[in-house]
Amino acid sequence: MKVVLATHNAHKVEEFQGILGRALPELEIVAYDGPDPVEDGTSFDENALIKARVAAAHTGLPTLADDSGICVDVLGGAPGIFSALWAGHGKGAVANLELLLDQLADIAPEHRAASFACHIAIVNPASGFETVVSGTWPGRLATEVHGEGGFGYDPIFVPEGHDITAAELTAEQKNAISHRARAFEAAIPVLRMNVIPD
Repeated sequence: MKVVLATHNAHKVEEFQGILGRALPELEIVAYDGPDPVEDGTSFDENALIKARVAAAHTGLPTLADDSGICVDVLGGAPGIFSALWAGHGKGAVANLELLLDQLADIAPEHRAASFACHIAIVNPASGFETVVSGTWPGRLATEVHGEGGFGYDPIFVPEGHDITAAELTAEQKNAISHRARAFEAAIPVLRMNVIPD
């Protein structure tokens, strides 16, 4: 059964399939090929629902959409929903990461707590069902980049209980404990009840 993931990001499609495939092998996660929605919400939940509703309307298929980001305690939860655009439109992931490191340059290690948040909207246009589930991955920010894996802020995020960054974890390790894994743990029973046919 095909479920659309409302993103043009191939990394996310691969990551979602890796996480979901173990628990729900009957689902095939496919990328969204329609127009980009305007993400003008003021929370992760609102933006996830905006994306899921647009993709569901465009494809007519059950749709997942995530809105995720990194939330830094000393910045009052920022970048938060602005994580992908922290350095400005069109600047990209490296610029975002470098700006965040620069902003925290004088912050002592004990005050560098941060967490990744993932909010997943589930929309089934056939039934009109909509909901949002979420997961949080606590940790702290390193003072410099480490690791070649992952994407986004992974090279500076040290997960709780680890002394290496998310970019130094294997894909399997990350997929088992990440914010998306935790959100999907909440999503799986919802998908079983409201998306997958009996």
